[in-house]
Parts: sequence; structure tokens; C-alpha cells
Amino acid sequence: MGLLDNLKARLAPAKERAGGLVQQHEGAIGAGLEKVAGVVDAKTNGKYSDRITSGTGKAKEALGRIAQREEPGGGPTVPPASS
Repeated sequence: MGLLDNLKARLAPAKERAGGLVQQHEGAIGAGLEKVAGVVDAKTNGKYSDRITSGTGKAKEALGRIAQREEPGGGPTVPPASS
């Protein structure tokens, strides 16, 4: 087993845990991204609005990909219902 394979094997549990947390809190994370984007846009007086909007959109897309990751058995996982 090579160094990178060993490293991947050791980081796999952390990756799974992070993915699970993203699934549970996707809405809150997305809302936080929007809030931060609004603050940054206000602080820069709208000078970088296009870039901020683009970056926020890309971050939300990545968040969605993480939250809807595929399980080894086939289809996408379904996030648990919030209580």
C-alpha cells in the first residue's frame, strides 16, 4: 500500500463524518453562505457583486453535491428528516 492509499484510508472516516454533517445541516450552511455573501457585498459597496454571487452559487452547488453523494449500493442518499 502506497503512502497516498494509506492516507486516503485514514481520512475516509473523517470524510464520511463531514458528508453526514453536511447532509444534516445543508439548509443552515446554505443560509450562512447567503448571510456572509450579503455582508461581504455590503462591505465592498457592491463592487464585487457578480463575483460574490458566482462564488456563492458555486459553493452551494458543491454543498449540494456533498449532501447528495452516492452510496456504494447505488442511488443517492436521502438526508434524514429534521426534527
